Amino acid sequence: MSSNNDSNATQGAATNDDARGELTAQVDDLLNTLSNKFATVSSEIFAKMDEMSRRLDNLEAQLVANKDKNSGSN
Repeated sequence: MSSNNDSNATQGAATNDDARGELTAQVDDLLNTLSNKFATVSSEIFAKMDEMSRRLDNLEAQLVANKDKNSGSN
């Protein structure tokens, strides 16, 4: 009877370890997925900020050119 209880305890421990390993693998996969999505979103945000900066620089240059043009005609 004692060996049967030991066998059940060993199987329970193995099943518990398998479940932990599977959970760890799933959590690692989820963290990797989130990390990749974060990196993608960060890249997209930086690209949009660069585009906005370029557009603001162009707008500023046009405003300066218009101001100089209007000052020269007065």
